[in-house]
Parts: sequence; C-alpha cells; structure tokens
Amino acid sequence: MTADFHRIRRLPPYVFEEVNRIKARLRGQGVDIIDFGMGNPDMPTPQHIVDKLVETSRDPRSGRYSASKGIPGLRKAMAGYYDRRFGVKLNPDTEVISTLGSKEGFANLAQALTAPGDVIICPNPAYPIHAFGFIMAGGVIRHVPALSPEQYLSNISRAVKHSVPPPSVLILSYPSNPTAQTVDLDFYKDAVALAKKHDLLVISDVAYGEIYFEDNPPPSILQVDGAKDIAVEVNSLSKTYAMAGWRVGMVVGNARICAALARVKSYLDYGAYTPVQVAAAAALNGPQDCVEEIRGIYKGRRDTLVSSMKRAGWDIPNPPASMFAWAKIPPQFEAAGSMLFSRLLIEEAGVAVAPGIGFGEYGEGYVRIGLVENEHRIKQAARNVKKFIANADQILAKAHNSLDQG
Repeated sequence: MTADFHRIRRLPPYVFEEVNRIKARLRGQGVDIIDFGMGNPDMPTPQHIVDKLVETSRDPRSGRYSASKGIPGLRKAMAGYYDRRFGVKLNPDTEVISTLGSKEGFANLAQALTAPGDVIICPNPAYPIHAFGFIMAGGVIRHVPALSPEQYLSNISRAVKHSVPPPSVLILSYPSNPTAQTVDLDFYKDAVALAKKHDLLVISDVAYGEIYFEDNPPPSILQVDGAKDIAVEVNSLSKTYAMAGWRVGMVVGNARICAALARVKSYLDYGAYTPVQVAAAAALNGPQDCVEEIRGIYKGRRDTLVSSMKRAGWDIPNPPASMFAWAKIPPQFEAAGSMLFSRLLIEEAGVAVAPGIGFGEYGEGYVRIGLVENEHRIKQAARNVKKFIANADQILAKAHNSLDQG
C-alpha cells in the first residue's frame, strides 16, 4: 500500500518546502539567515493579555473542556469589537463563532458549506488555505486572476458564466495576503451586489484589518447593507495583538453560516483553553494603545524595507497594509522565476522570502516579504541583496551549470 490517501492526493507538493529545507540546512551549518519568509509576528504579546492568561489559569476549574464555539464572554467581546470598529451590530449568540485561529475557521467553514464538486471562486494569488481548505472539503476551485482588486471583481461574472455547476461561494481577502492590496467600502458594495445577483455566499478574510499604515482603516464587508444576508467575515487576533501562537480567531456575520460552522466544530473540538479565551476577551475589551504600537513597528519596518532595498537596486512597492510586501523579482533575475530566485537569494545572500508561485500561478514573477525582522536586520538584508544583484550574472551562470550537471 504505497498510494497516498485520497485527500492527500488532492494536495500539490508544498511549494515553500524547498526554501524551508535550504533554510534549515544553512542554519545547521551556522549561516545567519535573515528570514522574511513566514508571516510570524516576532514581537511579544502585550503584558496585560499575558497577565490575564496567568491569572485565569490559576483557577483549578480552568482546565476543563470549553465550548467549541467560544465562551460567552469572548463572543460578546468580539461583537463589541465589531460595533466599535465598524459600527456593525452582531448577536454574540447567533452571529459570532470563536475559532482556533482564522485558518481553522476558514477550513471548517469549507467543511460546513461544501458538497463534493461544488465550485468555489477564489482569488489568485491567494493565501493557500483559501483554495486548499475547499479542495480538502471536496470542492473545485475556479481561480480568478487578482493582481488588483478591480481585476478580480471584473472577472467574477465571467467565472460564474463559464463554471459548471454554478459557483456557490465567493472568497474575498483584503488587506490581501500575499499582495497587501486594500479595498474601500464601494468595493464591498459591488461585491455584495454581484454575489446576490449570482446567488453566491461570501467569505471575507480580514485577518490583517488592523495592520494598516496610511491612516485609512480597512472596512468590513458587514458594513454593507444586506451583507449579512449572504456573508461571513473571518478575523483573527494573531497579528493585531501579536498572538499568533495563541490561536484565537472568529467567524462573524450570517447566522445560518455561523450555525453550520458551530455544528461542524461541535463534532471536532471543544474550543481553546479557557484562560486563552478569557485573555483574548481582555485583549479586545482592554486598552488598544498596544495595537497602535504594533502597527507603528510594522510601519517602521515597511519604510526601512522599501527605502533600503531601493538603494540596493530592488524597487519594492510601498504596501498600504498587512505585514507583507509583494515585490516583483529584480529584472536581473526575472527569467529565473520566483522559485529559483528565492533559492538563490537564501543560498547566496542569506535572505529568505516566500516565492510567489506558492500563492498560485498568477503569483509567478513575485515574492512575498514578511515584515518580521527588526530594522537593523532589514538594513543588513539590503546590503546582502545589493551584492547579490551586483553579482547576478555570475550567480545565474553558477546555478545553470549546477542544473546542467545535475
């Protein structure tokens, strides 16, 4: 019995694995790698949140099973956040589900909504769970180019027309991972109208909604009148409060979709450790100056990345939001493609990035750069990149010779 299991066969090779393997090998040899490859917040969780976790964990009853859809206090805190931030009223009992991070929420939404063969409209490039959550659930992905929000929206009707059976779900994700693009409320109004016209449910991912840099907070799709008729939003505390490892997310909006997710989750988990949920409620209900501080750190890193890489000879667009920059491969390496470029960059310059092809075919020619190293390390990376670009001809010749011999 050597064949892969059915669901495993539906998953392609993990594109990032080659870069991760090289990274591990070089680190094993003592090489200092400046790692922009993974969107893993490196700053500490604010102290008042940690203190609430510690305080609650001392209660001997805290180790018991919790509710799979989240304790009432956390769901109320999540509803309160949506009211303050977006002016959106949510019923914490029927329109809010706490999840084990946004990724788990998204994957279990796919399980709840998808019948085998259902067609899902997904942006490309996109965060991998947006497509593969549905693929694992038995769905079929209709990829729509999304190198700009306008391109994505304008091609949705065509995708519906040429899909059999008709699509059932539309995925949105702004601020976008990996492209860092943002949209305004008019975009969501058009998206809701389009979804209603074509009888689509909408899942909107706003995990990076609090990481913005231009004093222009990203909106929520739920601010659109009638959006709750068809839409839910997936959100997370991971980036907002530097709580990635805590695994606290939420799905909010349409009550029917939330009920379906709650039922699926009731069979799969008992919810996060209660002190984690209590601390998450403290994060949402407590002082928010820590959010501004975290946002400011990412902005400083963004500005340093863009300016120092420009001096190094690599023009990186200024991302308006998220913890990523989405950059075209330098012209000297354009023909190499994103996978080879990323491999050479880590081997020759000690700088790790995520190859764009890992986010879909329309990500080819780009790389994603995470703002997860401090400004000193970013400047060092830029110095390494400057030498890397200056020696492009020799590096590419060496790589091609190695491929020919291999």
